[in-house]
Amino acid sequence: MGMRSTYVLLPGAGGDSWYWHLVAGALRDRGDEVIATDLPCGDDAAGLHEYADVAVAAIGARDGVILVAQSMAAFTAPLVCERVPIELLVLVAPMIPAPGESPGAWWERSGQTAARRENEEREGRDPDAPFDVFTGLLHDVPPDVVADLLMRPEPRQSDTPFGEPWPLAAWPDVSTRVVAGRHDRLFPLAFLQRLARERLGVEPDVIDSGHLPALARPDALVERLVAYRAERAAAA
Repeated sequence: MGMRSTYVLLPGAGGDSWYWHLVAGALRDRGDEVIATDLPCGDDAAGLHEYADVAVAAIGARDGVILVAQSMAAFTAPLVCERVPIELLVLVAPMIPAPGESPGAWWERSGQTAARRENEEREGRDPDAPFDVFTGLLHDVPPDVVADLLMRPEPRQSDTPFGEPWPLAAWPDVSTRVVAGRHDRLFPLAFLQRLARERLGVEPDVIDSGHLPALARPDALVERLVAYRAERAAAA
């Protein structure tokens, strides 16, 4: 594997590849190839398999791919790994699925619902307040990036995939790393550490970010991705 890598970046719910623009730019500046895909999240006819189809088509015949999946895309990325050769899978603030578990059932079954409630109470926020995107997701994203985000059309996320059981019997045989945000209010750190250990046997790498590190701390996330690549190269 040469020094130039191919990163394929999958966005979370809403499927907007813009989420990755700061990370993609930094990786391209290093000379890497970056493919950030929009997923058909607004299409009620599309589910997890159709999301995977888009990623597989984007990868094409490339090998040595580092596949990076944000949040809900952790349900899609393993399906991609079953279909095309992936060098490394990196899950960022991920919804890590269990076999047969739908994204809709994940929240309760994973323990996220209880963990988030406890975290809200501990940090002095009302756990029964309606979910607020600024408090829950954008609290550590720089104001100029938030302003750019608010100028974009709000992506729609279809309910279709939330009713689909995750179809794999086990996690694919691909090297997997997990990045967790120390200040993630949606998936609190202790919860995500436990989930990654229980479901993947992986200890997450922690960065000082909330749930959206590619917008809040793109520098720290790029640093982690580059370090993972270097570790793979050294081990090869």
